[in-house]
Parts: sequence; C-alpha cells; structure tokens
Amino acid sequence: MKDLKLAIFDVDGTLVDSREIIHRAINRAFQRAGLDETSYDKVRMIVGLELTEAMLYLAPDDYPAENIPELAGFYRQAFVQMRAENDFSEPLYTGARETVERLADEGWLLGVATGKNRRGLDTVFTHHNLHKYFQTFQTVDHGAGKPDPRMVLDAMRETGVDRSRTVMIGDTRWDMLMARAAKIHALGVTWGFHTPEEIAEGGAHSIHDKFAQLNAALDKFGHNGAST
Repeated sequence: MKDLKLAIFDVDGTLVDSREIIHRAINRAFQRAGLDETSYDKVRMIVGLELTEAMLYLAPDDYPAENIPELAGFYRQAFVQMRAENDFSEPLYTGARETVERLADEGWLLGVATGKNRRGLDTVFTHHNLHKYFQTFQTVDHGAGKPDPRMVLDAMRETGVDRSRTVMIGDTRWDMLMARAAKIHALGVTWGFHTPEEIAEGGAHSIHDKFAQLNAALDKFGHNGAST
C-alpha cells in the first residue's frame, strides 16, 4: 500500500551492541571443540549470516564439515551460559530506542531481519522491551538468511508495503546485499561490525555515522520514498 512505509532493522551491530559478546561466545565454542581462538576481525565478517554458514567460514580448512552443526550448537550453548553470568552485557546503542520509538509514533511499520533465530531475537527484545514497536520479525528459522532477499520479501508481504516504501537499515555488507537483492533502499550504519568501505561494497545508498544522520535519512525517505 502506497500510504504505508516500512523500516526493517538488522539487530546485532545496528540496534544492539553485541560485538564483544559474539566474539567471546564464538571463542568459547571453539575452545569446547578443541580449536584455537579466532580473531575479532575474522568474527566481525560473519555477523548477520546464518550460523552454520558463519561457522563454516570461521572453522579451519581441515575442520570436518560434518562437525559444523555441532560447532554451531556449541555457540548457541555458550550464549545461553553467558546470559546467566554477572558480567553479561548486550546494550542498545545510544539513540536506538529513541529512533525506534519516534518512527513508531510517526506511523512507520517496523520490522527486523536478523541472522539470529527467533528464540535469540525474542530474548534480546524481551530484555529491552522492544516487541511492542515491531510488526514483522524475520529470522533464519524458516528459510534462507542474508544476503538472500527472502526475509525482506517476507516482511513486505506480511505488512503489505511496496518496495518503493521499504528501507533496510544495517551495519554489514550482508544487509546491503539483501536489500539490493530485494530491490529496496539500503541505509548503512558504521557503529557495528563492518567498515564503511565494506558497507559501500554491499551497495548502500548512503552510510551514516550517527543516529542523528540516520534519522535525517529516514525522514527524507519517508517523505519522498525512493527507487532502486
């Protein structure tokens, strides 16, 4: 519908600062599997991808492919254990809640497209009391992950919003590639996992260093729409 507008947000690295937590959980999984720890610079490149695909990228070349699902399971278990620890922290970025609340108040429909499974997404959103602002929750439970356009297409179908009135906001090239594949507008943010150059390589229409800049871009999009 032409009078509706939809903003689809990535989660890790866009709304939630999970950089240190994800790196630590992956290294716990690797330790449990008898593997050497891996660097943050390598870990940051896989954030947003479906988990088994991410682990296939991170594991050593000689690691048995049939063991990848087990390694992914170790990661999930590490995350559950870490959530129970006193020093666990997975905060919203400063400005994230204010942006979400403002868009909702102004009549935007809001969605999520994330490499998390639904259980992980619900845990984060319950902790931060975010569910009430969003209308569509796209995870990897029911189909292809990023950069496949499936999650964006499903979000548009669920909300009834046209491509020309749908925008994706994310911090990785995978978010931008997904948006481009779905033929929607792509806004990159630099406070997460990928560098501005990597985000640009994914096809971002514009890239923003602060929530104030992102908000201005969203206002412009909301007023004018965009074509890809």
